[in-house]
Order: sequence, then C-alpha cells, then structure tokens
Amino acid sequence: MSSGLTSERVYDALKCRLLSGALLPGARLEPARFAEELASSVTPVRDALNRMVGERLVEARASDGFHLPLVTEAHLRDLYAWNVALLALAVQSWTIPSKGPRADGLAIDAPRATAMLFALVGLRSANPEHGAQIAACNDRLAAVRVAESHALPNGEAEIRAMAMAFDHDPPSALLKLARAYHRRRIAAAPDIVRARYDPGAYNRSIRGL
Repeated sequence: MSSGLTSERVYDALKCRLLSGALLPGARLEPARFAEELASSVTPVRDALNRMVGERLVEARASDGFHLPLVTEAHLRDLYAWNVALLALAVQSWTIPSKGPRADGLAIDAPRATAMLFALVGLRSANPEHGAQIAACNDRLAAVRVAESHALPNGEAEIRAMAMAFDHDPPSALLKLARAYHRRRIAAAPDIVRARYDPGAYNRSIRGL
C-alpha cells in the first residue's frame, strides 16, 4: 500500500475513533498505541494527529504530546452559537430551496442524523464555504452530540422535525426549529458537559432525584 493510501487510512480510522466519544476530554493520545491498534508505523499516526490539531480536534501541548481538547460550558455554548450562525448563513444563501439533496430517510442514530442534516443544509448553499465550515463544526461537535443523547430526551424528534422542514417547508421554518434546537442545548450545557465527561453521570443524578 502506498504511503499516501496508508496516511489516509490511518487518518480516517483515527478520526472516527476520536469523534466517537469513547475517549474522555483531555485524554492523552499516544501515537505508539494507536499505531499498534491500526497496524501502522508511528509516522502516519503523528501526521494524522498533527492534521487534526489544525482542524482543532486535537491539542498539541508543549512537552506533553497530543490530547483531546477539554470541554467547558462556555466553550460549548460558543460552539453551539457558531453552528447555528453558520446554518443561518447557509440557508440565507439558498437559491432554489426545493432543489438539491433531501433529508428523507435519516433513519440512523441522532448524532449522525444531526451531522448529515446540517451537512445537507450546507450543500444547498450557493457558497461552498458554508458547507466546509458546517462540516468542520460537525466534527468538533461529534462527541458532544453523543453526550447530548444521555443528557437530553427526545433529540430524535427534534431532528425529524428539522428534516421535515428542510424537505417541505420554507427556509424560515427550518431556521426557527434550528434556533430552538440550539437554544435548548445552550441552556443544557452543564448537563451535556457532565455527560461528556461521564456518560452515566446524568442518568445517575436523575435516578437520585
């Protein structure tokens, strides 16, 4: 296998693992361990991690290697606000909303369905930069969306409503739902952060009420 193909394979596999939510925020990322797990040398793993540093998915700390970024309530609120602002910019650039990709059949788990729906919003934009930035924000929120499923009930219903609006309603209807979706998560940031650090914490706190 060529070095280019190996690098992309390692990057894709490692990125998928880091975005899955399986590792906790702040976790140290050991290139040698990942190289062994991915049947690779250390060099393409380091290259992949450095690439993800540029994408703000990984932090490189001086004299302390690579880590997943920490998650704070303030940072999470800012990221949600940025995401909904990007969606609004994309929707405002739609030229023919009834044409292009549709959201029918997003019958998968809520985190991936959310990412796919928001990616479709970007694809309809007349400006390809909107789609690129929405995709980047999807990546940065991927693990958080897994935590949302622990902290917020009925997330699937919100996604279905936005998908229906995307396919059948005026753009203003989709934006109204998207803003409500993000307001709910901004308000629930403490619970989402807690669930991100300990997926069982929120459920335990509910049982203790």
